[in-house]
Amino acid sequence: MSCLLFLGHFVALCFWHVSAVTVESDNYDVQQLEFGEATLTCRYRLEKDQIVRLEWKKLDRNGDVSLVYFNNSLADELEKRAKMMGPNIWFSNLSREDSGKYRCEVSAPQDKRIFQEIVIQLSVLVAPSVPICDIPSSATSGSVVELKCREKEGNPASEYKWYKNGLAIERSAKAVNSSYKVDKATGTLHFNTVTKEDTGEYYCEANNKIGKPQRCPAKRMQVDDLNLVGIISAVVIVSFVIVLCGFGVCYLQRRGYFSGGKSEKENNPATQAENDFKHTKSFVI
Repeated sequence: MSCLLFLGHFVALCFWHVSAVTVESDNYDVQQLEFGEATLTCRYRLEKDQIVRLEWKKLDRNGDVSLVYFNNSLADELEKRAKMMGPNIWFSNLSREDSGKYRCEVSAPQDKRIFQEIVIQLSVLVAPSVPICDIPSSATSGSVVELKCREKEGNPASEYKWYKNGLAIERSAKAVNSSYKVDKATGTLHFNTVTKEDTGEYYCEANNKIGKPQRCPAKRMQVDDLNLVGIISAVVIVSFVIVLCGFGVCYLQRRGYFSGGKSEKENNPATQAENDFKHTKSFVI
């Protein structure tokens, strides 16, 4: 009796699973090169033969949803390079903007479970572009220096490698307490303290294993010691010029060049006294 009950529950459980719409895909992670072709598959099984509602939607990185296939028609921007093959979508001439998550939704109103969906990731693979490098032309010994390298086209994201005089800079190339650090993910070569030995030609290479690695033009970085003699000499010369200018101003002030434009009569007491005497004499006569 117990065996019959168990068998009955098992049959009921199996019937429940097959009595609802089920949706699946042949590939949930589709990767294809840019300008190539890709097919997103969406297979479904129904409890009863019926007309289903099939929709495809795209989810962007911000979680926003856009319609791809709705009311038995593709979105306008896809009509010329995509088509429906049953419930599946076939893409031609893939672009990097096609990358994202695609959701296949199937509604079967006559089944016990009337709705199910699956999500498929489409990754359009793009080779890296030529990276942009920020390399200083000169630096002073003992200072902190950072070389930067970045490219934004590659998918997946590129890893970066730095070269000096044509040789790859590896973290293990120096001692553990080395003054520099290479970040392969951000493309940064960071020197805590540069030395004259760090002088050389540097360039960076970006690689995501899609297409050929790309590198920026090499640029020389010259590292020199701080010129204390030159700094002291410059300070002495500037101080001498300031003192010389001060003496010049004092001399010109004493000569009356900064008197404010007074007349010669006002500046000569003898001439003023002579004029006063002539005026008085004329008055007496």
